[in-house]
Amino acid sequence: MKKIMFTSLVLAMTLGVSGCKSTQKVVADATTETASKNSKKNSKFKSYDKIITSEALTDEGLFKTHQVGADFFYEIPNDLLKRELLWVSRIAQIPSNLGGGYMNAGSKTNEQVVSWERFQDKILLKVKSYAEVALDETAAINNSVKVNNYEPVLYAFDILAFDADSTSTVIDVTQFFSTDVPSISGLSPRLRSAYKVRSLDKDRSFINSIKSFPENIEVIQDVTYTAAEPPSNGSVGSISLQMNQSMILLPKEPMQPRLNDPRVGFFTVDQIDYSSTALKADKKTYIRRWRLEPKDPEAYARGELVEPVKPIIYYLDAGTPENLKEYIKQGIEDWQKPFETAGFKNAIIAREAPTKEEDPEFSPEDIRYSVVRYVASTTRNAVGPSVSDPRSGEIIESDIIWYHNHLRSYRNRYLLETGAANPSARTLNTKPEEIGEMMRQVIAHEVGHALGFPHNMAASYAYRVEDYRDGAFTQKNGIAASLMDYARYNYIAQPGDDNIRFVRQMGPYDHYAANWGYRVIPNATSPEQEIKTLNDWIMEKAGDPKYKFGRQSSRFDPQSQTEAIGDDPVKASTYGIKNLKYVIKQLPHWTSDQTNNYDDLEELYGELLGVYSRYVGHVVTNVGGVHENLKKPLQSGTVYSRVDKKTQKESVVWIQENVLNTPTWLIDKQILQNINPDGYFEVLRSVQTRHLNSLLSIDRLGRLINSETMDTEYYAAIDLLKDLREGIFSESNLDIYKRNLQRAYVDRLEYLMTANPSTSDYNVAQSDIRALVRGQLSSLQYTLRRSLNSASNLVNQFHYKDLLARVDLIVNPQ
Repeated sequence: MKKIMFTSLVLAMTLGVSGCKSTQKVVADATTETASKNSKKNSKFKSYDKIITSEALTDEGLFKTHQVGADFFYEIPNDLLKRELLWVSRIAQIPSNLGGGYMNAGSKTNEQVVSWERFQDKILLKVKSYAEVALDETAAINNSVKVNNYEPVLYAFDILAFDADSTSTVIDVTQFFSTDVPSISGLSPRLRSAYKVRSLDKDRSFINSIKSFPENIEVIQDVTYTAAEPPSNGSVGSISLQMNQSMILLPKEPMQPRLNDPRVGFFTVDQIDYSSTALKADKKTYIRRWRLEPKDPEAYARGELVEPVKPIIYYLDAGTPENLKEYIKQGIEDWQKPFETAGFKNAIIAREAPTKEEDPEFSPEDIRYSVVRYVASTTRNAVGPSVSDPRSGEIIESDIIWYHNHLRSYRNRYLLETGAANPSARTLNTKPEEIGEMMRQVIAHEVGHALGFPHNMAASYAYRVEDYRDGAFTQKNGIAASLMDYARYNYIAQPGDDNIRFVRQMGPYDHYAANWGYRVIPNATSPEQEIKTLNDWIMEKAGDPKYKFGRQSSRFDPQSQTEAIGDDPVKASTYGIKNLKYVIKQLPHWTSDQTNNYDDLEELYGELLGVYSRYVGHVVTNVGGVHENLKKPLQSGTVYSRVDKKTQKESVVWIQENVLNTPTWLIDKQILQNINPDGYFEVLRSVQTRHLNSLLSIDRLGRLINSETMDTEYYAAIDLLKDLREGIFSESNLDIYKRNLQRAYVDRLEYLMTANPSTSDYNVAQSDIRALVRGQLSSLQYTLRRSLNSASNLVNQFHYKDLLARVDLIVNPQ
């Protein structure tokens, strides 16, 4: 009885409180004042006009937001309680060098789905997860999913008041946004540890602004942390940054998701569906994509090009250099053609950001806007992150981030990789239109990521090596079947080859993938109803290498390699190194002779070593290599097949000739004696050792041993170990470089004998690896004793004695 009376009393009080609208002063009528006075003694809630006073500055939008002095309030409509919202935390302004240069204004620090829910006298901000669901909400197991995936409370707010008709609830958010809440912070645990962050300084932390828009609320916080070792301005002893908190209302009805097929490359979201009729929880993987719906569905169904209801729009931020805007816009709108393949015209549009006069509310941090941000940073990179609805994979917003110094990387690689065959690249002052074309393609590549496309590392393997020397072919096809490959330049073309295209461009796979992911399939009302059509599209292109997707995560597949081009790594890298030998001789003429200093020469020489190392790495992947061709069971052939013995043997011979036999052409005295006082032998030692260790990795040896289980004709682990030992310990040319390499070989064998068994997927201690290595060490002892007896000088004698002692200690550690 008491409970009923109390509830009735609260209801009566709730219905009697007053409300306020917009930024006008609140004027409470006499009735409201009387009701407030009568209920004041008994109500734990305050009168609306006592909280939202006549001085309140109110912003209408998703929620009404109020500022009263230094305090901020949310007025949450009851019909938005329990509605799902996407909360995105970004850095709006950043101190120098935070995160080592790879964080910037616009960097996302967290993304989570939240909901506001009432519990007794509080409003709870709860974090929701869609990792585990029951898609059939009527299934009994839906109850189990809920109780076994209890949603955490991010923050609890006291209810302060209700509006006049009790349709909204007022809470104070000041303390929440002035407190160090880790899940919306700009500093991860790793950064806090690195900079020895102690605490948030509340005296130097405050709410800058809160703005409410029809579908989102944007909060700007200024926060300062005390830190013993800040990334910059160390004397201050603190880290200050500005955070942007975006909260956007998710659609009540999620976009119809599209099930992923690994044969076509897309970024994805995963769900575990417990309402599946299978005898286990069913993993559902959906592709991430923008919601594109035709304005005229009937015309679209007839095959006509139709504009989308809502196009994808990218804005260029105000800091974009004037001379680059044209190329950035072109890079964005280059995706219009692939979208036309999917049936949409004008699907993606580039615009300049409005000025303050044109739109005072526009902000790059506002989650309603996707922005190409030009970042003043020495970091050499560009990225294309996006924000998506975890329920369906719908991309809500994305920012393309371009770091200022990234163009220098492209200038340098252009000179090094194409300079032998491309006279236009033989300068530090690359033509503006060529730099612009490079930037256009990089922007288009990053936009591709923001559209849902990951790297497709198999796209450059689609073309024959000799095709890259054919001017007509390269002008038509570029240097890869997809812009989403990491194929930057044509390093295969040789001096004298005519009309060559050296820079990447959009390819046939990009049209194919855009159509597969974005074309609307009429009359398909569920993801499952789309499967047959999607599979048919894949099968139409199956077997054509131009439409193959190769995962970046593959460390073993020569078909899917970062920075590689052509279908034959040995042949491609031979051409590439031949070009580098030309470039290294000309490097001083193209740099220091023109600038009268050695800074650029030193920088480019260091990068040339990196380019050489990449070419070598492409061939190393052949050894123990496994081709991955993603298939469904009804397709012919297998998913995995080993690289044939002949190719692997040829690759080891190539590595012996181009790496392990000292590549003395890299030790150019004209360069080294002007950029480095010493350590010349260390330059080659580090390069040679890197690839020797890669060849003798546990995983690679494990794959070679595994060949014995599948093939009758194979290149065995014992063959690799023997070939390397005989090549490295040949009798001729024992000099400082060969001595270093021999020591590196012995060190690597020691590692294989002593490595933790759980270091890789193969158990080293219980596989053949240690037995094979012990056999090589035994053979090496005989070789070293013989070499010691015939050593030509004292240094070599000491070297062989040292190696013998090392080998003896490995074989007999006691």
